[in-house]
Amino acid sequence: MKRLAPLLLLVAFLALVAGAFWFLYTKSQKPPTKFSTEQAETRDIVRKTVATGAIVPRQEVEVKPRVSGVLESISVEPGQMVKRGDPIAKVQIVPNAVNLNRAESEVRAAQIAFQNAKRELERNQGLFAQGVISEAELATWKTQFQMARQELDAASSNLQLVKEGATRAAGKDSNIVVVSTVDGMVIDVPVKVGYSVIESNNFNAGTTIAVVANMGDMIFQGQVDESEVGKIREKMKLEIKIGALEKEQFEGELEYIAPKGKEIDGAIQFEIKAAIKKRDDVFIRAGYSANADIVLEDRRGVLAIREALLQFDGDKKFVEVEVGPQKFERRDVEVGLSDGIHVEVKAGVTPEDKLKVPGNAGPPGMGGGGRGGFGGGPPRRAR
Repeated sequence: MKRLAPLLLLVAFLALVAGAFWFLYTKSQKPPTKFSTEQAETRDIVRKTVATGAIVPRQEVEVKPRVSGVLESISVEPGQMVKRGDPIAKVQIVPNAVNLNRAESEVRAAQIAFQNAKRELERNQGLFAQGVISEAELATWKTQFQMARQELDAASSNLQLVKEGATRAAGKDSNIVVVSTVDGMVIDVPVKVGYSVIESNNFNAGTTIAVVANMGDMIFQGQVDESEVGKIREKMKLEIKIGALEKEQFEGELEYIAPKGKEIDGAIQFEIKAAIKKRDDVFIRAGYSANADIVLEDRRGVLAIREALLQFDGDKKFVEVEVGPQKFERRDVEVGLSDGIHVEVKAGVTPEDKLKVPGNAGPPGMGGGGRGGFGGGPPRRAR
């Protein structure tokens, strides 16, 4: 009995060691890899480039005063509709001392000349009544009197212009009244009552009293990188997304591409402009930031697969098609347009084929890794 106990312990120990080795062996064996499959589908493939910019009115006019002075009153507020000729503001003239003194002197001189012409006319009218002078000589004195009166009126009007900036006869055409030069909506009034304003002249752009724009005709104004500008042209369609209107998408048409680029943040950018299709159900405010997807190429209703399913053998592209349970065979394919995630398949695959998903392809909805997927990067044509 004493000899049997050590033997049993030895057998138990050997069984334990064998079990441990068997457990470690089975754990080290990897289960057979099971590949998932996908099928080709009919979809639209659209190749785009993105431009960043803002929404601005096509016609935006800065209204400026025709005289310098102090802003006496403002008749409009931002958001108000105005028509051409409607009053915007009124300017109070601050007379120049030199000009005022000169105008007053001219009035006094004209008054003296007028009084003298009046006395001479009255004296010659008496002589004509006595038959001393002829009617022709009397007509000369009448003409001189009328000219003196005209000079007095002109000097008085000039004095009023220097003092007030307008004459009584000017009415609505007075220079002190700032009027709108176009029809539209007032989108900005950058001044307040009491501000000193400068007239628009050859040496100064003048103070902006108000900005009037046609809010019914908006455009997208943005920038395109030099690497993409060669791919676009006028009349191309745009899909415009406005940051402030997340759920809305607007259609546009490219109208203008700048012939010269500008350096912005170290990169050459080209300005573009695109007309926005008007929608009555949405009010677009000036200055909204926006992104525009410019459609470079599109294929409608074509057979397509995820680009991550493609595999490469040199310059050849192929996929693996399931021919039995977890059995795949290589099949070369011809591809077309790619949007960076999906690629058009021209030949080699049918909608019924089950295509092997490589391990680096990622789940559906991703561009995947490897050479087949671009991971959401810049779109390009698959070759």
